[in-house]
Amino acid sequence: MTDPSDIDLRLRTGLPADLRFLVEKYPRSDWSAHDNIQGMASFWLQRHDMFREVGRMLTDGIADYREGRRSAPDFAQWFAPRLNFFLGNLDGHHSVEDQHYFPAFAKVETRLKRGFDILDGDHHQIHDALALNAETANFFLRALGGSEDRLRFAADAYADANQSLVAMLSRHLDDEEDLIIPLILDRGDAALEPH
Repeated sequence: MTDPSDIDLRLRTGLPADLRFLVEKYPRSDWSAHDNIQGMASFWLQRHDMFREVGRMLTDGIADYREGRRSAPDFAQWFAPRLNFFLGNLDGHHSVEDQHYFPAFAKVETRLKRGFDILDGDHHQIHDALALNAETANFFLRALGGSEDRLRFAADAYADANQSLVAMLSRHLDDEEDLIIPLILDRGDAALEPH
């Protein structure tokens, strides 16, 4: 029986041991010096760094509002386009991975198929968190112009949803990189391009 802490994104502390054979061969500390880091691996890491950065921006932005460093209208104007960018790009990124890259990677290295299934499951959990994030953000935006209590309640609800999403996303991105980047380093871009 599978241990839920191996697959549930909210419980997992890293990839299960049986999926770590390539990251042990190619540890993170060696990635930047590897010949195969350019191309697909570099692009993947850049996209993940962008998601981390925008997640931090949203977290910092709601904290600025809640701590009085930014007014509600100023925060809403700053917040809405960044949140839309974050949610849309993350959803699109996951769709491409699920439909194209993960199946291609699992064919090349069958011992990692369970890892790609775990990552696919993560995407479903993250999608649910994205939906809650959007719902609480819209609740906050609708509360603008209402009572201060309603606005504060809406901001707190969004902050909680954002914190949960960012934590899950952080774990997922780290685990995905530990599975995928060593595979790219090991096999090279040409062997892994989806057809």
